[in-house]
Amino acid sequence: MPEPAPLPVLCRDCGGQRAAAGRFPRCADCGSPRLVAHAELDQLSIAHVDCDAFYATIEKRDDPSLHDKPLIVGGGRRGVVATCCYLARVYGVRSAMPMFKAKALCPDAVVIKPDMAKYAAVGREVRTLMQALTPLVEPISIDEAFLDLSGTERIHGMTPAGTLAAFARRVEREIGVTISVGLAPNKLLAKIASDLDKPRGYSVIGRAEALTFLAGKPASILPGIGRAAAARLSSAGLETCGDIAVRDVADLMRLTGAYGVRLQKLARGEDARAVNPEGVRKSVSAETTFDTDISDAHDLSAWLRRLAEKVARRMKAAEVAGRTVTLKLKTPDFRLVTRSRQLADPTMLADRIHRTAVDLLAREPAGRPYRLIGVGVSELEAPTAADPADLVDTGGAKRAKAEQAMDKIRAKFGNEAVALGLTFEGERRKR
Repeated sequence: MPEPAPLPVLCRDCGGQRAAAGRFPRCADCGSPRLVAHAELDQLSIAHVDCDAFYATIEKRDDPSLHDKPLIVGGGRRGVVATCCYLARVYGVRSAMPMFKAKALCPDAVVIKPDMAKYAAVGREVRTLMQALTPLVEPISIDEAFLDLSGTERIHGMTPAGTLAAFARRVEREIGVTISVGLAPNKLLAKIASDLDKPRGYSVIGRAEALTFLAGKPASILPGIGRAAAARLSSAGLETCGDIAVRDVADLMRLTGAYGVRLQKLARGEDARAVNPEGVRKSVSAETTFDTDISDAHDLSAWLRRLAEKVARRMKAAEVAGRTVTLKLKTPDFRLVTRSRQLADPTMLADRIHRTAVDLLAREPAGRPYRLIGVGVSELEAPTAADPADLVDTGGAKRAKAEQAMDKIRAKFGNEAVALGLTFEGERRKR
């Protein structure tokens, strides 16, 4: 029987790399069992890096007494789970789960309200270390990003695989959080790989195995396939990526429109997207969950004004405008309602965002209670054509000037320095 071909092997703890054949349960240099072996290990350079249970890990780092306790980071009695530690997940607690349900599943869990300023600061520390590896870092959220390490071997003196292992050790040692790494030939497979072995994971999916690896995976693993799309595909006998990979593309287009062409490529493990260091932001939004349900239209409008101001501030800071305003509502039975309207011209003004959202709200049944309300703006673009003078709404120009004046005051004295009375009502009526 012929000897198996040697595989590149990487020790995640000491960084040792060598080629080995047969079984290799431990590192020959340091004895660690945390080895990564893959035929394409030295050829791949696209990675997805994801911090493990980020908010919860930071809280446990800062308070060692929480180390062995189930921990939930979430907001208020009527809020949802922002994240939870892996111990809490053993009990069935998951992100976005209502807090009352999480507490029922894990009554002994410690609950901490999110400290977004602290998490953002730690996220920036991790991002800075990423950018020391390569300029091609594409942030996805506060705690995850894609990296392209092509051509960095000479800079770091090791393969991208080795650089990523050293990065994981450094983040854990210097920042005190753990990460999981997915290494692959493209972004799709890298993202899937990073979820395979959490926490402190390091998984590789190569080109040669992509089709076989994906074949038995559910269609919902692919980007763009939510619940509704998955149900539509399932009704046509398309349950797995393998089903999609071999189906006639015309059938896929009948089910999913023009996306059907890309969907089949993704199901085959093909993804031509480059890692974009600019990071294409698709929308800007803000939402809040009430402690008690709210049904009064005036109260809801007050909250929409506050949220519209938050969205507008973020858009102005990012120097973007958007053409579509979306209203988000959640009923007491957790049914999600979204309503959108495309504007004639892009906007970055809180006034237009608020007025559009209120008009969308007015089309919903009067008196219906809601536990959550939110507003967002999408179809983002440069603000060069934003908010032109409106000949019909003659008061719009005055409101725009007033908003610009408030922006100047806030820039000098802080966001709470000036606000409309309606904005204050939103905060006062939350409870």
